[in-house]
Amino acid sequence: MTTPTLRWQIDEMARVIEPDVDLPGPPDGTDSTADGPWWHRPSRLAALALAVLFLGVAGTLAVTARPGVRHGNAVDRGFLQDMRLHHEQAITMADILIEKAAPAQNGDLRQMAREILFGQQLEVGMMVQLLRDLDQPEANTTQFAMGWMGHTMAAAAMPGLATDDQLQQLTTASGPEADRQFARLMIAHHEAGITMAQYAADHAADGSVRALARHHRAGQRGEIVELQGMLAKLGP
Repeated sequence: MTTPTLRWQIDEMARVIEPDVDLPGPPDGTDSTADGPWWHRPSRLAALALAVLFLGVAGTLAVTARPGVRHGNAVDRGFLQDMRLHHEQAITMADILIEKAAPAQNGDLRQMAREILFGQQLEVGMMVQLLRDLDQPEANTTQFAMGWMGHTMAAAAMPGLATDDQLQQLTTASGPEADRQFARLMIAHHEAGITMAQYAADHAADGSVRALARHHRAGQRGEIVELQGMLAKLGP
């Protein structure tokens, strides 16, 4: 069976290389690794080959990219800064679930929380590097967000963000109730993130930012499918 990190890396690198292809989890919520080791599956081997290719291309870009060379607009900057904040809360929620007593939590959901944490951390790094390449601040230092979509609002009120009370409830909850809270909050979080990513994919000026936005859209769609399947198994 794949480790959470390896499974995530294979799927996410494939999504970046072919950002218009969605790779959702099993619609019925079953374990996608149940049919044998990943190296026995041609689709996984193909994805791994694409991942290796992507890492080579990414290494070349890392060497050749320089601040100021790329040309973005307000959508590029706003999307990267606001999505970074969005991702950081997802990391916080995943960490809250992971830190709970393991025997009391659903093992599949706990593994997915780890994958979300690793994936969102990596994507935050990508966003910071793109902001540097665009010669833009690495974070939104104002109290407002979403102006790049024409809907300026308080940063804390961004769609999909859990409130302080919801985060506190998730922190104090345990067992199946904590699992249900996490799944519901993350589904709402991803749904809002998809809307942001779609707008950036359509309106950002920089090709790499548009590709990253499509990557976010595809990845979060897949995670919503998995979360919905797990939530259905947890029951009301």
